Amino acid sequence: MLREQLKAALKTAMIEKDSRKISTIRLILAAVKDRDIASRGTNKDGLISNDDILQLLQSMIKQRKDSIAMYTKGGRQDLVDSEQGEIDIIQSFLPKQMNEEEIKACVADVVKSTGAAGLKDMGKVMAALREQFAGQMDFGLASGVVKAILAAK
Repeated sequence: MLREQLKAALKTAMIEKDSRKISTIRLILAAVKDRDIASRGTNKDGLISNDDILQLLQSMIKQRKDSIAMYTKGGRQDLVDSEQGEIDIIQSFLPKQMNEEEIKACVADVVKSTGAAGLKDMGKVMAALREQFAGQMDFGLASGVVKAILAAK
């Protein structure tokens, strides 16, 4: 489904002659194809799932945010603007992102439902969060919330 949405957006961008959108969507599709090739031995159809694509999109956003931090330190506003434009395009394919309060509530629910009792259960909680909220949650932020909640137990 997301794969078809990306292909349709590429066609639209080509019709509109939006070069930034075309290059960014092509970059996304290339990364998806690369992951498809890497998963050929494990998946029966050789294609990654929508959840995997959502995780890929989130990692692409994280890479660009890291680049923005470096470019800002280097005083390269032109590159900061370019990276931010790519982030905006990539985010348009993600579901609405949770804010910090929503993340805290979801983490508390998952900790309760998994029966996590301490930091040793952090992996179990993070796996459950990734399964339930792929593409909707900043897992870097969620990891800190999980650690804080489990450390208090």
